[in-house]
Amino acid sequence: MKNYYEILEVNPKASKEIIEKAYRTLVKRYHPDLYSSVQKREAEAKLKEINEAYNILSDDFLRGQYDLELKKEEMKYEELRNKQVNDESYNINNSTTINNRRSRKNEKSEPINKKIENKKKNNVGTVFGIVELVKELWSNIPKGGERRKLNKTDFLAIGLTIVVILILGVILWFIPFTNGWMRQLLFENPLFNLIGGLFS
Repeated sequence: MKNYYEILEVNPKASKEIIEKAYRTLVKRYHPDLYSSVQKREAEAKLKEINEAYNILSDDFLRGQYDLELKKEEMKYEELRNKQVNDESYNINNSTTINNRRSRKNEKSEPINKKIENKKKNNVGTVFGIVELVKELWSNIPKGGERRKLNKTDFLAIGLTIVVILILGVILWFIPFTNGWMRQLLFENPLFNLIGGLFS
């Protein structure tokens, strides 16, 4: 939120007369005709801000509304600042080594990581869990032809994907509506016939 008092270079408790004097002074100082091409654009932008600030602060009702909004924003900022100071002092008091102090950013992100891990634990064995695993695998695919070693999570995701596909195939096989389609896919498809021929 713009601070119109700072733009007009006046105190928030300034009277209407002082605001008007400050406005006239700033309009003279930043008039675009006084500047060259590059500076002229900056002066025009500054003059636009000055006019906006004056329009709000010269009207008693708009100024009252603006002051309320400005106070709310300052209170939010103060709360965030106090919270940040409290968090930092907590981290400093609980850290036992210099390395712990240097890794405060990692400590701040730990609660978020714990929430993600808890969410993953709750999703294990569900469709959402499988989707999350596939997303994670997809995001970890190396770019530029690099190869990476598969870990336990990768094998688990691949295994779960295969199991889910097999279960879906069995379910579709036993549903009368999709049985014909499954038979056609398995027995009349040249690709599946070729694969079947390899194993027979």
